Amino acid sequence: MSKIKGLILCGGPGVRLRPITYYFQKTMLPIGQRQKPLLEYVIRHLKFHEVEDLVLMVDYKAKQILNYFNDGSRFGVKISYVHDEPELKGTAGSVLNAYKQGAVNVKDTLLVYYGDILTNMNLKDLLQYHRDQRSSATVALASGFTVRVGLADMEKDGKIRGFVEKPKLEKPVSIGILVLKGETIKAMDMLKKERHRLDLMRHVIPNLVKIGKPVYGYLSDAFWYDVGSTEAYEKLNPKLVEENFSYLFQQT
Repeated sequence: MSKIKGLILCGGPGVRLRPITYYFQKTMLPIGQRQKPLLEYVIRHLKFHEVEDLVLMVDYKAKQILNYFNDGSRFGVKISYVHDEPELKGTAGSVLNAYKQGAVNVKDTLLVYYGDILTNMNLKDLLQYHRDQRSSATVALASGFTVRVGLADMEKDGKIRGFVEKPKLEKPVSIGILVLKGETIKAMDMLKKERHRLDLMRHVIPNLVKIGKPVYGYLSDAFWYDVGSTEAYEKLNPKLVEENFSYLFQQT
């Protein structure tokens, strides 16, 4: 069985969270009643599901992360750090850079986790589903996503019939967690030759589908929340965080 590596994307400048992120790395924002960094919840969640070999892909305000988590031993995990390189931009660029720096290899199973996502999804089930399907890439999905703005119902001539406030989407949406076979790095490397920025969901996943690789969606009804904007951060109820994630702190 291949080795599972947890790759956490936590290098972005957090533009949508400004001005808060002028002072904080976005994954280090305190959340919940415990006021622990968001990234601590992510790391404890991975540890809870026995993903203990972690690679943190850092850049903006990286020292905040390194100083807090160090080698990961305080949290029962092993953490290595890979600093993003200017010539390898984008989420897939960060993964490819981790490969080029020797933090992962093509025989690994890569559990990629966007660092501004909070969820209690069962990662063991996700990984098992990925293995059972013999998938090259498995994307975690959720249905019933609530759009945070009103949608206009319009006539052809532009007249507005009305608005639907914060509708729920029927189709599943990606929640920022995916599993990749290490060998998909080869496809990333080929794609990188064509562009300066390389993103997982925008470029890599569509390319894998295009070239005929098996790509599956893992549909989950677990709690999840994107903390990636100032509005979302301000609306994240500390009590809700405690209700959904107190189990992560019962291990210690």
